[in-house]
Amino acid sequence: MLAFLVIRICYAAVVVFGVSLAVFFLIRIGGDPTTLFLPPEASAEDIARFRHVMGFDRPLPVQYLDFLHRALQGDFGHSLRYDQPAMALVLERAPATLALSGLALAMSLVIAVPLAILAAAYRGTVVDRISLLISLIGQSFPAFWLAIMLILLFSETWGILPPSGRGGFEHLIMPSIVLATYSTAIITRLLRSSMIEALQSDYVRTARGKGVSEPRIILKHALRNAAIPTITVIGLQVGALLGGAVITEEVFAYPGVGRLAIQAIANRDFTVVQAFVLVMAVTIVSINLLVDLSYAALDPRLRGK
Repeated sequence: MLAFLVIRICYAAVVVFGVSLAVFFLIRIGGDPTTLFLPPEASAEDIARFRHVMGFDRPLPVQYLDFLHRALQGDFGHSLRYDQPAMALVLERAPATLALSGLALAMSLVIAVPLAILAAAYRGTVVDRISLLISLIGQSFPAFWLAIMLILLFSETWGILPPSGRGGFEHLIMPSIVLATYSTAIITRLLRSSMIEALQSDYVRTARGKGVSEPRIILKHALRNAAIPTITVIGLQVGALLGGAVITEEVFAYPGVGRLAIQAIANRDFTVVQAFVLVMAVTIVSINLLVDLSYAALDPRLRGK
Protein backbone atom coordinates (compact mmCIF):
# COMPACT_ATOMS: atom_id res chain seq x y z
CA MET A 1 0.00 0.00 0.00
CA LEU A 2 2.85 2.37 0.83
CA ALA A 3 4.57 1.65 -2.49
CA PHE A 4 1.28 2.30 -4.29
CA LEU A 5 0.93 5.64 -2.49
CA VAL A 6 4.49 6.71 -3.35
CA ILE A 7 4.01 5.81 -7.02
CA ARG A 8 0.73 7.74 -7.20
CA ILE A 9 2.32 10.80 -5.58
CA CYS A 10 5.15 10.68 -8.13
CA TYR A 11 2.62 10.43 -10.94
CA ALA A 12 0.75 13.40 -9.49
CA ALA A 13 3.94 15.48 -9.38
CA VAL A 14 4.68 14.65 -13.03
CA VAL A 15 1.12 15.61 -14.03
CA VAL A 16 1.34 18.98 -12.24
CA PHE A 17 4.72 19.65 -13.87
CA GLY A 18 3.29 18.80 -17.30
CA VAL A 19 0.30 21.08 -16.71
CA SER A 20 2.56 23.97 -15.70
CA LEU A 21 4.66 23.47 -18.82
CA ALA A 22 1.65 23.28 -21.12
CA VAL A 23 -0.21 26.29 -19.74
CA PHE A 24 2.94 28.42 -19.72
CA PHE A 25 3.63 27.95 -23.41
CA LEU A 26 0.05 27.68 -24.70
CA ILE A 27 -1.08 30.94 -23.13
CA ARG A 28 1.79 32.76 -24.84
CA ILE A 29 0.85 31.61 -28.34
CA GLY A 30 -1.24 34.76 -28.79
CA GLY A 31 1.72 37.01 -28.00
CA ASP A 32 2.57 39.15 -25.01
CA PRO A 33 0.00 41.60 -23.57
CA THR A 34 2.09 44.72 -24.04
CA THR A 35 -0.45 46.43 -26.29
CA LEU A 36 -3.20 45.94 -23.67
CA PHE A 37 -1.31 47.82 -20.96
CA LEU A 38 0.26 50.66 -22.93
CA PRO A 39 -1.60 53.54 -24.61
CA PRO A 40 -1.93 53.52 -28.41
CA GLU A 41 0.49 56.44 -28.69
CA ALA A 42 3.28 54.57 -26.88
CA SER A 43 6.60 54.78 -28.71
CA ALA A 44 8.76 51.84 -29.75
CA GLU A 45 11.13 52.71 -26.92
CA ASP A 46 8.28 52.58 -24.39
CA ILE A 47 7.15 49.20 -25.71
CA ALA A 48 10.69 47.80 -25.60
CA ARG A 49 11.20 49.14 -22.06
CA PHE A 50 7.92 47.61 -20.85
CA ARG A 51 8.73 44.22 -22.42
CA HIS A 52 12.18 44.28 -20.81
CA VAL A 53 10.81 45.16 -17.37
CA MET A 54 8.18 42.41 -17.58
CA GLY A 55 10.69 39.90 -18.97
CA PHE A 56 8.79 39.33 -22.22
CA ASP A 57 11.89 39.94 -24.32
CA ARG A 58 13.65 36.84 -23.00
CA PRO A 59 13.40 33.41 -24.71
CA LEU A 60 10.40 31.39 -23.60
CA PRO A 61 12.46 28.52 -22.10
CA VAL A 62 14.33 31.06 -19.96
CA GLN A 63 11.03 32.62 -18.87
CA TYR A 64 9.64 29.20 -17.95
CA LEU A 65 12.67 28.21 -15.90
CA ASP A 66 12.45 31.51 -14.05
CA PHE A 67 8.73 30.95 -13.44
CA LEU A 68 9.35 27.40 -12.23
CA HIS A 69 12.14 28.52 -9.90
CA ARG A 70 9.95 31.18 -8.32
CA ALA A 71 6.88 28.92 -8.20
CA LEU A 72 8.77 26.31 -6.19
CA GLN A 73 9.42 29.08 -3.65
CA GLY A 74 5.72 30.02 -3.56
CA ASP A 75 6.03 33.08 -5.82
CA PHE A 76 3.71 32.83 -8.84
CA GLY A 77 4.24 36.39 -9.95
CA HIS A 78 2.10 39.52 -9.84
CA SER A 79 -1.09 40.08 -11.77
CA LEU A 80 -0.48 42.37 -14.73
CA ARG A 81 -3.93 43.90 -14.33
CA TYR A 82 -4.41 44.12 -10.57
CA ASP A 83 -0.74 44.46 -9.52
CA GLN A 84 -1.29 41.90 -6.76
CA PRO A 85 0.18 38.44 -6.18
CA ALA A 86 -1.50 36.14 -8.69
CA MET A 87 -1.87 33.21 -6.31
CA ALA A 88 -3.39 35.46 -3.65
CA LEU A 89 -6.05 36.60 -6.14
CA VAL A 90 -6.90 33.00 -7.03
CA LEU A 91 -7.02 31.82 -3.44
CA GLU A 92 -9.19 34.81 -2.49
CA ARG A 93 -11.82 33.71 -5.01
CA ALA A 94 -11.40 29.97 -4.37
CA PRO A 95 -13.80 29.70 -1.38
CA ALA A 96 -16.69 31.00 -3.50
CA THR A 97 -16.03 28.39 -6.20
CA LEU A 98 -15.55 25.60 -3.66
CA ALA A 99 -18.85 26.49 -1.98
CA LEU A 100 -20.62 26.42 -5.34
CA SER A 101 -19.01 23.17 -6.49
CA GLY A 102 -19.48 21.54 -3.07
CA LEU A 103 -23.20 22.30 -3.03
CA ALA A 104 -23.54 21.06 -6.62
CA LEU A 105 -21.80 17.79 -5.74
CA ALA A 106 -23.98 17.35 -2.66
CA MET A 107 -27.09 17.90 -4.81
CA SER A 108 -25.86 15.32 -7.32
CA LEU A 109 -25.19 12.67 -4.69
CA VAL A 110 -28.44 13.26 -2.77
CA ILE A 111 -30.45 12.79 -5.96
CA ALA A 112 -28.36 10.29 -7.93
CA VAL A 113 -27.46 7.68 -5.30
CA PRO A 114 -30.98 6.91 -3.95
CA LEU A 115 -32.48 7.16 -7.44
CA ALA A 116 -29.93 4.75 -8.93
CA ILE A 117 -30.38 2.24 -6.07
CA LEU A 118 -34.16 2.31 -6.44
CA ALA A 119 -33.92 2.05 -10.23
CA ALA A 120 -31.70 -1.04 -9.96
CA ALA A 121 -33.80 -2.64 -7.23
CA TYR A 122 -37.05 -2.03 -9.17
CA ARG A 123 -35.74 -2.47 -12.69
CA GLY A 124 -38.31 -1.89 -15.42
CA THR A 125 -40.69 0.04 -13.18
CA VAL A 126 -41.67 3.72 -13.25
CA VAL A 127 -38.77 4.58 -10.95
CA ASP A 128 -36.32 3.00 -13.38
CA ARG A 129 -37.80 4.90 -16.32
CA ILE A 130 -37.60 8.15 -14.37
CA SER A 131 -33.91 7.55 -13.66
CA LEU A 132 -33.23 6.93 -17.34
CA LEU A 133 -35.17 10.06 -18.28
CA ILE A 134 -33.18 12.16 -15.79
CA SER A 135 -29.93 10.75 -17.17
CA LEU A 136 -30.96 11.58 -20.72
CA ILE A 137 -32.15 15.10 -19.94
CA GLY A 138 -29.22 15.92 -17.69
CA GLN A 139 -26.68 15.09 -20.40
CA SER A 140 -28.61 16.90 -23.13
CA PHE A 141 -28.88 20.44 -21.76
CA PRO A 142 -25.87 22.74 -22.32
CA ALA A 143 -24.91 24.45 -19.07
CA PHE A 144 -25.07 28.00 -20.44
CA TRP A 145 -28.54 27.41 -21.95
CA LEU A 146 -29.90 25.90 -18.74
CA ALA A 147 -28.44 28.81 -16.76
CA ILE A 148 -30.17 31.35 -18.99
CA MET A 149 -33.49 29.47 -18.78
CA LEU A 150 -33.32 29.37 -14.98
CA ILE A 151 -32.60 33.11 -14.83
CA LEU A 152 -35.54 33.87 -17.12
CA LEU A 153 -37.87 31.62 -15.12
CA PHE A 154 -36.90 32.15 -11.47
CA SER A 155 -35.57 35.71 -11.65
CA GLU A 156 -37.29 37.51 -14.50
CA THR A 157 -40.69 35.76 -14.49
CA TRP A 158 -41.23 34.75 -10.86
CA GLY A 159 -38.71 37.02 -9.15
CA ILE A 160 -37.95 34.55 -6.35
CA LEU A 161 -34.18 34.12 -6.84
CA PRO A 162 -31.40 36.65 -7.53
CA PRO A 163 -30.07 36.44 -11.11
CA SER A 164 -26.43 37.14 -10.30
CA GLY A 165 -23.80 37.96 -7.70
CA ARG A 166 -22.88 36.36 -4.42
CA GLY A 167 -24.57 36.85 -1.08
CA GLY A 168 -26.76 34.47 0.85
CA PHE A 169 -27.65 30.86 0.15
CA GLU A 170 -30.22 31.96 -2.44
CA HIS A 171 -27.39 33.10 -4.74
CA LEU A 172 -26.04 29.54 -4.85
CA ILE A 173 -29.26 27.74 -5.77
CA MET A 174 -29.44 28.31 -9.53
CA PRO A 175 -25.70 28.02 -10.26
CA SER A 176 -25.58 24.82 -8.21
CA ILE A 177 -28.52 23.34 -10.10
CA VAL A 178 -26.77 24.10 -13.41
CA LEU A 179 -23.54 22.45 -12.25
CA ALA A 180 -25.30 19.48 -10.63
CA THR A 181 -27.49 18.57 -13.61
CA TYR A 182 -24.84 16.86 -15.73
CA SER A 183 -23.11 15.18 -12.77
CA THR A 184 -26.42 13.83 -11.50
CA ALA A 185 -27.13 12.24 -14.88
CA ILE A 186 -23.69 10.62 -15.13
CA ILE A 187 -23.65 9.26 -11.57
CA THR A 188 -27.22 7.97 -11.81
CA ARG A 189 -26.60 6.10 -15.04
CA LEU A 190 -23.32 4.52 -13.93
CA LEU A 191 -24.44 3.54 -10.43
CA ARG A 192 -27.66 2.06 -11.79
CA SER A 193 -25.71 -0.10 -14.25
CA SER A 194 -23.22 -1.16 -11.58
CA MET A 195 -26.00 -2.01 -9.14
CA ILE A 196 -27.86 -4.10 -11.71
CA GLU A 197 -24.68 -6.04 -12.45
CA ALA A 198 -23.97 -6.51 -8.74
CA LEU A 199 -27.51 -7.70 -7.98
CA GLN A 200 -27.14 -10.41 -10.65
CA SER A 201 -23.84 -11.71 -9.29
CA ASP A 202 -23.21 -15.05 -7.59
CA TYR A 203 -22.52 -13.65 -4.12
CA VAL A 204 -25.89 -11.88 -4.12
CA ARG A 205 -27.69 -15.08 -5.10
CA THR A 206 -25.81 -16.87 -2.33
CA ALA A 207 -26.85 -14.22 0.19
CA ARG A 208 -30.47 -14.55 -0.91
CA GLY A 209 -30.23 -18.31 -0.57
CA LYS A 210 -29.04 -17.86 3.02
CA GLY A 211 -32.13 -15.75 3.77
CA VAL A 212 -30.43 -12.35 4.01
CA SER A 213 -32.99 -9.56 3.79
CA GLU A 214 -33.21 -7.65 0.50
CA PRO A 215 -32.38 -4.22 1.99
CA ARG A 216 -29.25 -5.67 3.58
CA ILE A 217 -28.25 -7.30 0.29
CA ILE A 218 -28.71 -4.03 -1.59
CA LEU A 219 -26.99 -1.72 0.88
CA LYS A 220 -24.21 -3.94 2.23
CA HIS A 221 -23.34 -6.37 -0.55
CA ALA A 222 -24.38 -4.86 -3.88
CA LEU A 223 -23.83 -1.17 -3.14
CA ARG A 224 -20.37 -1.69 -1.69
CA ASN A 225 -19.16 -3.40 -4.86
CA ALA A 226 -21.03 -1.09 -7.21
CA ALA A 227 -19.52 1.93 -5.45
CA ILE A 228 -15.98 1.24 -6.69
CA PRO A 229 -16.47 2.39 -10.32
CA THR A 230 -18.91 5.04 -9.14
CA ILE A 231 -16.35 6.64 -6.82
CA THR A 232 -14.01 6.94 -9.80
CA VAL A 233 -16.65 8.83 -11.73
CA ILE A 234 -17.47 11.01 -8.72
CA GLY A 235 -13.79 11.96 -8.50
CA LEU A 236 -13.81 12.86 -12.19
CA GLN A 237 -17.02 14.82 -11.74
CA VAL A 238 -15.37 16.98 -9.08
CA GLY A 239 -12.93 18.09 -11.75
CA ALA A 240 -15.81 18.58 -14.18
CA LEU A 241 -17.65 20.70 -11.60
CA LEU A 242 -14.62 22.91 -11.07
CA GLY A 243 -14.16 23.26 -14.83
CA GLY A 244 -17.85 23.82 -15.45
CA ALA A 245 -17.86 26.56 -12.83
CA VAL A 246 -15.92 28.75 -15.26
CA ILE A 247 -18.89 29.10 -17.64
CA THR A 248 -21.53 28.99 -14.91
CA GLU A 249 -19.87 31.74 -12.88
CA GLU A 250 -19.62 33.94 -15.96
CA VAL A 251 -23.32 33.53 -16.81
CA PHE A 252 -24.43 34.26 -13.24
CA ALA A 253 -21.73 36.95 -12.66
CA TYR A 254 -20.69 34.88 -9.66
CA PRO A 255 -17.38 36.19 -8.24
CA GLY A 256 -15.53 32.89 -8.11
CA VAL A 257 -12.18 31.78 -9.39
CA GLY A 258 -13.69 30.65 -12.71
CA ARG A 259 -14.90 34.14 -13.55
CA LEU A 260 -11.50 35.51 -12.54
CA ALA A 261 -9.90 33.08 -15.01
CA ILE A 262 -12.19 34.22 -17.84
CA GLN A 263 -11.27 37.85 -17.18
CA ALA A 264 -7.58 36.98 -16.95
CA ILE A 265 -7.67 35.17 -20.29
CA ALA A 266 -9.41 38.14 -21.93
CA ASN A 267 -6.78 40.48 -20.52
CA ARG A 268 -3.86 38.11 -21.22
CA ASP A 269 -3.02 38.22 -17.54
CA PHE A 270 -0.56 35.35 -17.78
CA THR A 271 0.31 35.02 -14.13
CA VAL A 272 -3.31 34.75 -12.95
CA VAL A 273 -4.14 32.15 -15.61
CA GLN A 274 -1.08 30.10 -14.64
CA ALA A 275 -1.97 30.29 -10.95
CA PHE A 276 -5.59 29.31 -11.67
CA VAL A 277 -4.65 26.31 -13.82
CA LEU A 278 -2.08 25.07 -11.32
CA VAL A 279 -4.53 25.35 -8.41
CA MET A 280 -7.13 23.41 -10.39
CA ALA A 281 -4.54 20.81 -11.42
CA VAL A 282 -3.34 20.26 -7.85
CA THR A 283 -6.94 20.05 -6.60
CA ILE A 284 -8.01 17.51 -9.22
CA VAL A 285 -4.86 15.41 -8.85
CA SER A 286 -5.30 15.36 -5.07
CA ILE A 287 -8.92 14.26 -5.40
CA ASN A 288 -7.96 11.48 -7.81
CA LEU A 289 -5.30 10.33 -5.33
CA LEU A 290 -7.92 10.17 -2.57
CA VAL A 291 -10.20 8.21 -4.89
CA ASP A 292 -7.44 5.67 -5.52
CA LEU A 293 -6.81 5.32 -1.80
CA SER A 294 -10.52 4.85 -1.11
CA TYR A 295 -10.50 1.66 -3.18
CA ALA A 296 -8.67 -0.10 -0.36
CA ALA A 297 -11.46 0.78 2.07
CA LEU A 298 -14.07 -0.70 -0.27
CA ASP A 299 -12.15 -3.70 -1.60
CA PRO A 300 -10.12 -5.66 1.00
CA ARG A 301 -8.21 -7.41 -1.79
CA LEU A 302 -6.37 -4.14 -2.52
CA ARG A 303 -5.16 -3.47 1.02
CA GLY A 304 -2.08 -5.63 0.75
CA LYS A 305 -0.97 -4.22 -2.60
